[in-house]
Amino acid sequence: MVKITFMGAGSTIFARNVLGDCMCTPVLSDAQIALYDIDPVRLADSELILNAINKNVNQGRADIKTYLGVENRKKALSGATFVVNAIQVGGYDPCTIIDFEIPKKYGLRQTIADTLGIGGIMRGLRTIPVMEDFARDMEEVCPDAYFLNYTNPMAILTGYMQRYTSIKTIGLCHSVQVCSETLLKELDMEDKLEGRTELIAGINHMAWLLKLHDKAGNDLYPMIRQKALEKNQMEKHKDMVRLEYISHLGYYCTESSEHNAEYNPLFIKSGYPDMIDEFQIPLDEYPRRCIKQINEWEAEKNSILNHGEITHTRSREYASYIMEAILTNKPYKIGASVLNQGLIHNLPADACVEVPCLVDGSGITPCHVGRIPTQLAAMNMTNINPQLLTIEAAHTRDRKTIYQAAMLDPHTAAELSLKDIRSMVDELIEAHGDYMKMYR
Repeated sequence: MVKITFMGAGSTIFARNVLGDCMCTPVLSDAQIALYDIDPVRLADSELILNAINKNVNQGRADIKTYLGVENRKKALSGATFVVNAIQVGGYDPCTIIDFEIPKKYGLRQTIADTLGIGGIMRGLRTIPVMEDFARDMEEVCPDAYFLNYTNPMAILTGYMQRYTSIKTIGLCHSVQVCSETLLKELDMEDKLEGRTELIAGINHMAWLLKLHDKAGNDLYPMIRQKALEKNQMEKHKDMVRLEYISHLGYYCTESSEHNAEYNPLFIKSGYPDMIDEFQIPLDEYPRRCIKQINEWEAEKNSILNHGEITHTRSREYASYIMEAILTNKPYKIGASVLNQGLIHNLPADACVEVPCLVDGSGITPCHVGRIPTQLAAMNMTNINPQLLTIEAAHTRDRKTIYQAAMLDPHTAAELSLKDIRSMVDELIEAHGDYMKMYR
């Protein structure tokens, strides 16, 4: 029997989507599903919702069990075929609050802070020890399982697992499969959606839409570049940063503008405060989302359950399609984060890159891309540098390397002095308490 273990099952909405997808997939519909979390309330919420989906769309075929706390982690993982990871170490309170408020004292403003920037570095450092514990347990009780990582910072966490554990790890993100569709719709080019072909490669949250052709094989980029320029000149909208990328770098990237605004020194600049409004940059966006979700969760849970009438339609999340392709040997193409090792020639071999991958009965096979345009590789490198240093700091537990990661983060370096960067890192590590005790 197939066993799917979901780590961080208290991420209820995401667990519903991924595991609901599995229950809508014939080869997975009778799987044993293990829900693991350290929060008993959220774990109970997920169990309630998933049992309702199992009853309503799957005739109760899945066998759903819950596992609470570190003491039950090996039981949850034992014999797993696939492990889905969606944990958030430290949660909104206290860790996300700390990641935003302490940098703000130093004049460093962020939007999301889960991928790069000082917030992304701290999130990676406190999450890696937990994921390393997962890996050691998996090496013991399910060494052949596939580890499907959805947790951010994707390149840091996935890159660490791929370099320093033996677990078969792949990094998955929502943004790849909607990238070109989002772009064409916002530029009023919906008529080009059907039959289009594309190539996306780079790094997570900054992978590039390198090629986009319509069903007749025509290159759509000349029209896209013109329309993107006109849209940013004529109106304010929420995707201005990415369209500005097109004007200056020539290409669109996968993740949203609020994310990409903080991945470089170009948009959030204390010396140019008018740029925040000019490019519609939502500072402190992630804390607002967290507060909204916390405040609205009970109503949302009741809405989802709908008096027990909850249903589910298979989504576009990759996880269930990956599992199906491996189990049935029916090929499926995804975009995923893997160790580079020559896939993109002008990025480092030990970087975690996002490239097309073929999934079938033999597993997950990354596809060779070759060189990407120099300016895009250069932009990626500004993010890869602190990613690699954060991975190294997590491996060595060396605080000096954490300082170096922060020094080389493009947004942090553009705003703060070396002295303030060190002081900020020290204050963050202290404020995170036991979550960061291994770096003291």
